[in-house]
Parts: sequence; C-alpha cells; structure tokens
Amino acid sequence: MVSKREFLNRKLHSLLGVIPVGLFLVQHLFLNHFATRGEEAFNSAVGFMGNLPFLIVLEFGVIYLPLIFHAIYGLYIAYTAKNNTSTLSYFRNWMFRLQRISGVIVLIFIAWHVYETRIQAALGQEVNYQMMYDALSSPYMLAFYIVGVIAAIFHFSNGLWSFMVSWGITQSPTSQKISSYVVMIIFVLLSVVGIRALLAFSHPGLFT
Repeated sequence: MVSKREFLNRKLHSLLGVIPVGLFLVQHLFLNHFATRGEEAFNSAVGFMGNLPFLIVLEFGVIYLPLIFHAIYGLYIAYTAKNNTSTLSYFRNWMFRLQRISGVIVLIFIAWHVYETRIQAALGQEVNYQMMYDALSSPYMLAFYIVGVIAAIFHFSNGLWSFMVSWGITQSPTSQKISSYVVMIIFVLLSVVGIRALLAFSHPGLFT
C-alpha cells in the first residue's frame, strides 16, 4: 500500500514535471527556435532572458530545485517500478516503460547541456549563437542533442497525460483517449520546433 507521504511525493513529482519544469522546457524550445531567424535574432532573445531581474533566484527557485527533486524522485520511481510489458504489451504499459527510459536519457542530456552552457558561462564564456554552433558542429554531438531533445519532449508530453490522470482532470476512458491524441500532437509539434532549432545551429542559413 502506498503511504500518505509517498502519495504526496508522487503528486508533487507529477506537478513539478509540468509546472514549472515542463513549462520551462517549452519556453526553452521556443527561445532556441529564434535561431531559425538568424544569429542576431537568437542572440537578442538570449540577451533579453539574461537581463531579467533576479535571474539567479528565478533559475534556482523555479528551475533547478524543482528539476532536482523531479529527477531524483523520478529515478526512485524508475528503480521501484514494476513494468508489465513482458506479459501485457498494452500501449500504456509501453508508455510507462518508455517514460522511465526517457527520464534517464534526459537526466544524462541535461547534465551535459548544463555543463556545456551554464557552467561554461560561469567560467566566462558567453552564451550565444556561436557557442551552440561550436557545440553542434560535430555530427555525433548533433545526434546526441537530437536524441536528448526528443527524449525530453516525449518525457514531458507523456508525463502530461499521466499528470491529467493523476490530478483528476481526465478520469473517464473517453477523456483519457482524447488526451492521448492531444499529447501526441504536442509531442510532434514541439519536436518540430526542437529539431528546427538544432538544425539552425548546426547548419547556419538553412532557414534564413
């Protein structure tokens, strides 16, 4: 039986995966999509975000701390989860397993991305278009980023479906079926945004 504490932790884990972590992911994807308009447009967008008041407080309070809790508790869920895909190959069972696998991939990807951007920025390197161009100049690194971005979008989209069930938004089979199609559309649309941004960094002039 699930204890009250574990029940609340799972609720909080689900909530933080959408608000604020999921919303930050969407914002970050659309920020990077400015690269499709050229180097100047992307640098201007990054400069605007970088000049927000109380940026450090916002980053730690709204992004890093919720993300750390979501990641650590997510690893606990992945470790203790009982998957049924070997015996019951239902769609949702596979989504359950893929959610855990994608979570591990995303954790590795985020760790690298933070090192390559935020930590390098703390060491004096400027976060701009050139930084991302240099990072994605290798086809292997581009492939790594594509896998990481797709995994992050899938984890958010599929987690959004679970969030709506967990929080009582979609309870009937019909509403859950409709939400499945909705999150699939969200996954496809955000994937297009994410891949276009990566290609804009790795292939300058492709969209301009």
